[in-house]
Amino acid sequence: MSEISVKAIGIFKGYKSFFGKNTEVLKDITLEIRSDEIFGILGPNGSGKTTLISIFSTLIYPEKGSLKILGLDSRTEKDAIRKQINISTAKPNFPWSLTVRENLKHYAMLYGMYGSELKKSVDEQIEAFELEEYRDIKFEDLSTGLKQRLSLAKAMLNRPRLIFLDEPTTGLDPEIAIKTRQLIRRIHRENEVSVILSTHYMPEAEMLCDRIAFLRHGQMVAQDTPQNLKNQLHLGERMILHYVGPVNIDELEHIPGVMRIKAEPGIAEIVIDRTAENVDRIIKLFAGASILNIDIIEPDLEDVFLELAR
Repeated sequence: MSEISVKAIGIFKGYKSFFGKNTEVLKDITLEIRSDEIFGILGPNGSGKTTLISIFSTLIYPEKGSLKILGLDSRTEKDAIRKQINISTAKPNFPWSLTVRENLKHYAMLYGMYGSELKKSVDEQIEAFELEEYRDIKFEDLSTGLKQRLSLAKAMLNRPRLIFLDEPTTGLDPEIAIKTRQLIRRIHRENEVSVILSTHYMPEAEMLCDRIAFLRHGQMVAQDTPQNLKNQLHLGERMILHYVGPVNIDELEHIPGVMRIKAEPGIAEIVIDRTAENVDRIIKLFAGASILNIDIIEPDLEDVFLELAR
């Protein structure tokens, strides 16, 4: 049975502006995250994702609510928690004049390592993240992708049980982003590390996350697996027909399972709760026309994001 990496109950967080006005950033966040999953925190800009990760990683404290990380209280056992977690952020910023190896040694010392333990951990991460040929390159001379890889290597130096990734592929080109996601999966699988990540990129969340929580205006409006969220929101599948000839589009509204219709001459986009029977009825309605092409597109996490962001 998997352990609980994060248990948050009734988390609130606000900030005071220059004029003394208090703005609530997080409101009544309650969730449990298991150690055997990659958990995604999604939401539009300003929804509170980064603030929530900062709270979970003990960088800031909530004003209300209780929080346990790896079974430890986030206020009274902060030091013990920090020995077992780490974080990698978007656009990492390391000492620019230090090489890859020097940066890793620097952070390993900050994590309390020395001697043979330090050397072993640095060498292991250089090998694991394929940084051997770059070990003597200064941080300022690394590409964006290599900087992100170094950030992930740094985050694994203390062999954490829980790692936080804030927008891990922001600014990366598609090929490097794919490799970074593969690294994240490997970290999770081979090192048995619980992963919590925030992202704006929906295919990334769908590819990586076992479950997701969706934030909007500081509140958690949904929490489940990507597939269950699609089912709960009744997003349906999009059936796109290209045709030539006469069709009474209004008749589509009377077919069971048809949820939404968007039509213009020669093209009909129909959102359906798909069954073989209602697809057959739709096609029969087009019997007086010539169907040129039919595409059926399953809903994805992008659809979930747009629906929940409304």
